[in-house]
Amino acid sequence: MEDIAGWIAPIATMVAAMMTASNLGARFTGWGFVVFLVGSLAWVTVAAASGQQNLLWSNLFLTAVNIVGIWRWLGRQAKLEDGARAATERSAAVPAPTLFSAAMLQDHALAGPGGEPVGRVAGAMAECDTGRIAYLMIGEGGVAGVGERLHILPWDQVEIRGDTLRSTLSAESLRALPVVPADQWPERVPAAHD
Repeated sequence: MEDIAGWIAPIATMVAAMMTASNLGARFTGWGFVVFLVGSLAWVTVAAASGQQNLLWSNLFLTAVNIVGIWRWLGRQAKLEDGARAATERSAAVPAPTLFSAAMLQDHALAGPGGEPVGRVAGAMAECDTGRIAYLMIGEGGVAGVGERLHILPWDQVEIRGDTLRSTLSAESLRALPVVPADQWPERVPAAHD
């Protein structure tokens, strides 16, 4: 049993770490915590069998943390995402402006005019007085944020239909925009975009 748990523990921990770090939505993250729970229970088995008290106590604590993570991501956060998705769908059927969840913007894929991927939303800035979104910060290039270039995309160059975020700019046009340092977002849309 200790040998099996000794293999399950590190494999589950590594897989779960990749699942939660990838941030692919509440349910995927929640299932990452389920895999983490399997890993922490396997570590508890290894610790109990080998008499390693420090490993035992740390993984009993991590088991509790993983249970909270499961509740948060498969329970609460998944329900919030479901509620936002349902409101978006219902708003498309009523004679009023269609709504979308602002939370969907974070790390959402951005498609170009032909549907081709052009980047991902790194964040958004909105006006305090009106709540109107001024611009999106779009990341392109790089891997997992390393080597990523950030560009400002004014909100008037964005279209949302359901859960698709589309730009009037092609990938080439987006790359031609000035690169903005990650810690120097502008206080307004630059004049060239006005």
